[in-house]
Amino acid sequence: MPFVDAHPTREDYWRSVILFGRNAASYKFALAKSLFEVATNERNFIRLDELAVPFSRHIAEHLARVDRQATSSSSRFLEACRQFNRGELNKDALVRQTLTFGFQNVIDAFHIVNRAAIPLQFFVDERKQRCGILVTEEFLKLKESFQFANLPFETEARWRLVETAWDLGLNPALLSIRYESNSSVFYVRNAMRRRIDVTSTRHALNGYQKGRCFYCCREISIVPTSPNLADVDHFLSHTLLVRGDIELNLNGVWNLVLACRECNRGEEGKSARIPKLKYLERLHQRNNYLIASQHPLRDTLISQTGVTESSRRQFLQQQYSDAKSLLVHEWAPVEELEAIF
Repeated sequence: MPFVDAHPTREDYWRSVILFGRNAASYKFALAKSLFEVATNERNFIRLDELAVPFSRHIAEHLARVDRQATSSSSRFLEACRQFNRGELNKDALVRQTLTFGFQNVIDAFHIVNRAAIPLQFFVDERKQRCGILVTEEFLKLKESFQFANLPFETEARWRLVETAWDLGLNPALLSIRYESNSSVFYVRNAMRRRIDVTSTRHALNGYQKGRCFYCCREISIVPTSPNLADVDHFLSHTLLVRGDIELNLNGVWNLVLACRECNRGEEGKSARIPKLKYLERLHQRNNYLIASQHPLRDTLISQTGVTESSRRQFLQQQYSDAKSLLVHEWAPVEELEAIF
């Protein structure tokens, strides 16, 4: 069978910016969240002074949570946000500082992924002409998609993973993440062994499944109030832990996927059965995808599964074989859309 070229969607391009773009500072995340707030179908030109209000607010809120918001040790804009948090600057003064220092690089760099601009632009820089940005039809069409409601949660999750790594003095790729199943939360422990909750597991993983159920590929949601809220599923059932049959970290990132409720616990759902072999290949590809993206979960995945692609494949094969010898029965969804990840 010949290889087939892939054609990224708008959601794919947006996620490439948030999930794969370089992170020297957190301004990209703040700009993304600001666009979610201010861009409307009725008015697509946004003045910088309008954009500065949510942009500075998001940065200030995250500084209050984690003081390290950039790889550089000094920033006049970040210091202005700190002064605002301490009550030394009012809102108007913060907006003025944001206009002077906050947008120096982020607008130019927003669409850069892997050292080149993506072919689709969500806004056009018109700072020289009109002191603002022009939101494009591509962003407005993105807002009409089912996945749009998930994107703010994905952006916040990525931001929290990156800032937590910086706060601990680590490269984001070296962050060792743990999973707490009762609350579906990723967390880390600092040098004093204190637990730090980082982000929702759903929010962190959804973009890497392109907003689809891992098994049937139907669209899922990570919005907490949505009737389509995804389940966090153990690919190899956590019942193996309860029975003590496998001495393995089944709560590891490598074994966690997002699934629709029907696939995970519906009448014809997976339950404790073993997914058919093709889904093991999909899991392997998903894990390699996370590792290749320099995602903050990268080093956690490598430590759990192996340094090389072949060692990771061997690891998964061994765990799959052990689990199947105990749980026996295979499973696949009754209906499945075409796989897109």
